[in-house]
Amino acid sequence: MDQQVFRYNEVFTLESGAALHHLHLAYTTYGRLNAAKDNVIWIFHALTANSCPHEWWPEMLGPGRVFDPEKHFIICVNMPGSCYGSINPLDVDPATGSSYYHDFPFFTIRDMVHAYRLLQADLGITKIEIGIGGSTGGQQLMEWAVQDPDLFEYIFPIATNAVHSPWGKAFNATQRQAIEADTTWKNKMVDAGKKGLEVARSIALLSYRTDLAYNKTQSEASDDLIEGFKSESYQRYQGSKLSARFNAFSYYALTKSMDSHNLGRGRGGVVQALNRVKAKTLALSMEGDILFPPYEQEFIASNIPNAHVKLILSDYGHDGFLLEFKQLTEAIGEFLKR
Repeated sequence: MDQQVFRYNEVFTLESGAALHHLHLAYTTYGRLNAAKDNVIWIFHALTANSCPHEWWPEMLGPGRVFDPEKHFIICVNMPGSCYGSINPLDVDPATGSSYYHDFPFFTIRDMVHAYRLLQADLGITKIEIGIGGSTGGQQLMEWAVQDPDLFEYIFPIATNAVHSPWGKAFNATQRQAIEADTTWKNKMVDAGKKGLEVARSIALLSYRTDLAYNKTQSEASDDLIEGFKSESYQRYQGSKLSARFNAFSYYALTKSMDSHNLGRGRGGVVQALNRVKAKTLALSMEGDILFPPYEQEFIASNIPNAHVKLILSDYGHDGFLLEFKQLTEAIGEFLKR
């Protein structure tokens, strides 16, 4: 494993028209690039993860696993806006000499992919064997597969979509409102909006899981309780757990990035955009996913030439893409053997 930072010191123009005079991306690699530079697996992480998939996808990556560093050069980049090493709201704005905080430039999903393409060129990569990502990681993968149809041989978009839905945007907007309601949010300090972030995470969890998952893990052993339920303490715990490792500025920025995702923007519509994809595609759905419902992956597969879709059975809804290692491994392995 090798963790590095790519730095780009020329002007980088965002979709908004804002111009950055510096850009940096933290990324992690596993294995080695072969002489032909065609053994690349590019993994895209989800909303609050980092560039180290061995930490959050441990059963997917490693010797003898579906993503094997002894055979492949595996790379994962921390997306812009995140607090795990890439350019983010707590970095210093050269124009002011202080952190960006609320003034961090707006990165769309498309902007993120433009940034990754700079790193791709710097590494001399002209072909990616496998691209894979779940949730907003899948959104980045889909955007790149449309931008450069000849780059990927295989893509595996998991629990994601071609356009972020009004439903998904409503969840994100509600989470940002929770952050905005925190009286500290307007302050220019690292911990601004911390309590709001905890509430935002609690809201998000309701879209990541299912009633089956909560009923299975948060049911009470006693019929006598009238307050102090497991489910409430679980929500509070998960909120504080995230706020201990993340910050409200990054969370706020990344949910806005997620909302920007629309493959059809400027391309004549989403169907035309999907028709451009040339990679062999297996879209993977999570049973019970209410945030990215299976019909969204079916739409992807039905509009990419010769694409396929497969439903992964799970009680955990959207979060199944981080938990159902065995089914994912089998589905990906079988597809690669075709």
